[in-house]
Amino acid sequence: MTTRTVTVGGDRPYDVHVGPGALEQLGPHAREGRRVLVVHQPGRAEVVADVVDLLRAHRARPVLAEVPDAEAGKTAEVLVSLWARLGQEGFTRDDLVVGVGGGAATDLAGFVAATWLRGVEVVQVPTSLLGVVDAAVGGKTGINTAEGKNLVGAFHPPAAVLCDPAWLATMARADYVSGLAEVLKCGFIADPTILDLVEADPAAATDPSVDPALAVELVVRAVQVKADVVAADLRESSLREILNYGHTFAHAVEQVEDYRWRHGDAVAVGLVYVAELAHRTGILDAALLARHRSVLASVGLPTSYLPGRWDQLRTAMGRDKKARGSTLRFVVLEGLARPARLTAPDEHVLRAAYDAVS
Repeated sequence: MTTRTVTVGGDRPYDVHVGPGALEQLGPHAREGRRVLVVHQPGRAEVVADVVDLLRAHRARPVLAEVPDAEAGKTAEVLVSLWARLGQEGFTRDDLVVGVGGGAATDLAGFVAATWLRGVEVVQVPTSLLGVVDAAVGGKTGINTAEGKNLVGAFHPPAAVLCDPAWLATMARADYVSGLAEVLKCGFIADPTILDLVEADPAAATDPSVDPALAVELVVRAVQVKADVVAADLRESSLREILNYGHTFAHAVEQVEDYRWRHGDAVAVGLVYVAELAHRTGILDAALLARHRSVLASVGLPTSYLPGRWDQLRTAMGRDKKARGSTLRFVVLEGLARPARLTAPDEHVLRAAYDAVS
């Protein structure tokens, strides 16, 4: 199996390399004497060691910075500690940040790079499915606050994204399945072949060690969807909002659950919620609504959420980045791979869609 490359266009184009040996593509960014802050989560010792060995082989100067796992690492306190480390090590604009780990690590590493000296280069090394198909690609970086997820951030495209499928095969099954929610989202909004591939063999789709070629195909297709959208709209002014399909409700769930839910699990429920919303406003037909539930359930993703939480969820949705003033805006589907926007739906319809998923 060869390494496949997806190019993300725009003002600062870069490549996403997916396949065996993808880490070798870090070499061109590891010039002699260059300081490299390696922001990594715990439990990635083997990948971090390979990164360090490669950097040293090119006579770069790695500086390791372990951060808390998952959303616990995306805080202002952790960010400040990384800024301090960069200052102590004398990092300049010619130096580099590398993010190793899941989506939270690449979000954080990207924001550190975006803000240090108003922007230094970053290379993302996602070791999770969610990281490679969502967080590491597209240049959106950020941290969370008590008021919501990713409310503080910056657009800062990476210089490269590198992912070896061998890393994905070491993931806990529940974490890998969670990442599939973002892959399936891309199938609904732009590439229905993704849905066909998963529906043809859900068991293989949930275990990259069973069929590595299928895993790479799904990753490359999802990355291509995101690359096509991002190249046309880096700063989420219009088209890029379609990548947030299902995310308004998902981010509300994450906030209400104090980020104890996996992101992909919340997205899965969010996809069903917005499909219910679109169906109840006459936009989406019953068959495509049912397909949301069936394909998500086939890989073991949740399609429902707890009852009795509507007031909290509604408040959280009001803080969504797509909201304009007090007006809620949702990405919906008019048909398969036909995204549209729904603005200010009636409150009783919002509540009815919640009742349908709770």
